[in-house]
Amino acid sequence: MGSGQVTSPEPFDFQGKHVTVAGLGVSGVPAAKALCGLGAIVTAVNDGADERARAQAAELEALGITVRLGDGDTLPEGTELIVTAPGWKPDKPLFAAAERAGVPVWGDVELAWRLRGPDAAPWLAVTGTNGKTTTVQMLASILKAAGLRTAAVGNIGVSLLDAVLGEEQYDVLAVELSSYQLHWAPSLRAHSAAVLNLAPDHLDWHGSMEAYTADKGRIYEGNRVACVYNAADKATEDLVREADVEEGCRAIGFTLGTPAPSQLGVVEGILVDRAFVENRQKNAQELAEVADVSPPAPHNIANALAAAALARAYGVPAKAVRDGLRAFTPDAHRIAHVADVDGVAYVDDSKATNTHAAEASLAAYESIVWIAGGLAKGATFDELVTKSAPRLRGAVLIGADRALIREALARHAPEVPVVDLDRTDTGAMRAAVQEARRLARAGDTVLLAPACASMDMFANYNKRGDAFADAVRELGSADG
Repeated sequence: MGSGQVTSPEPFDFQGKHVTVAGLGVSGVPAAKALCGLGAIVTAVNDGADERARAQAAELEALGITVRLGDGDTLPEGTELIVTAPGWKPDKPLFAAAERAGVPVWGDVELAWRLRGPDAAPWLAVTGTNGKTTTVQMLASILKAAGLRTAAVGNIGVSLLDAVLGEEQYDVLAVELSSYQLHWAPSLRAHSAAVLNLAPDHLDWHGSMEAYTADKGRIYEGNRVACVYNAADKATEDLVREADVEEGCRAIGFTLGTPAPSQLGVVEGILVDRAFVENRQKNAQELAEVADVSPPAPHNIANALAAAALARAYGVPAKAVRDGLRAFTPDAHRIAHVADVDGVAYVDDSKATNTHAAEASLAAYESIVWIAGGLAKGATFDELVTKSAPRLRGAVLIGADRALIREALARHAPEVPVVDLDRTDTGAMRAAVQEARRLARAGDTVLLAPACASMDMFANYNKRGDAFADAVRELGSADG
């Protein structure tokens, strides 16, 4: 870890500045309104011109904002700053034009960071390929248990702009940041930050694994107290080593094993802290029991340890960690137990939309009938199947790219029975659950962990999970 005095960016006077907001949507509309309120001359550009975009345009035009629909590639004349939606790819012609003209590009996170007041709440920031939302929600629950005014913000919940500009006064913010958001946030400096894990994802956006990893690593730049990394994922530790942080900032690891000094870990079913204690060479502080984590799957315990590390870096007492974890309820479709039917557990992890998340989910159970498939987004499945093969009782495959998983199973787990469902109608999930029931034995887990996106068959992963849960409940009611 390099160290040096980290300075705040120069204040930016928006009065009379020509600012282009790229993309309407969730972040663009509040950004355009905030900039207009600060006296900027705002032009909003958007690729699409659908009904939603037209409604948003009318709302902004009523405030005196110029809106250009259907052309997000041309740089409006006189632009002095671009504020972009996080999803806009770095290779868009608009950004190439901005670079040629020497115009800076910020994301909504950068804008929020720049608009913070001098006494603004510090940020405890979290990124990673998987587990971000759960970890940030756990962190917010722990901070609340310590009596602190906080909110889970950023890529979830409250928008960062609303949190920074709103009436509510916060002591500290739990901030989820995606790789897209970090790419466009050059001056962000968190109090403490965590990278939970790194696996190939969004490579079509970033262009390479190296670029994706570098954007994730930006979260550590300028950290004041702690850079939290995953001891089981060397790439996260490497990012800490490369980060330029404030003098005295510490590298803090988390592990599912016994922690070394300056780590949090697990000893005989207890989450313990050997980082934020007196004499960490000899002492450890008990924080909570594994049973306090819901659900107590290995990757979720890792999330809890990362959340605890950030909370402890902020000075939260051990009791608040335990109370916050006990109070936390995970969002739907994240290893959610739906029902037991004939001694078989049915678990919905529709949120496992990539191979890394599915691998973590599969590692949580001993004997599994796996329901998988959907849109692969360029992923390959050999490594996932190789690691998970010993746990598989059977597999039921659905969705557009199921052949990729079927071929990986044939190569690495030829003894596992596979049902290939060649249908995408509304009854497909019901058929998948019925096939899974046929393959399962008492004591098994039927696990929906698709390792793929859902949009080939469902509006989103929530709808896919709902369809699974409905089909499982039909099984139970038919038995009753």
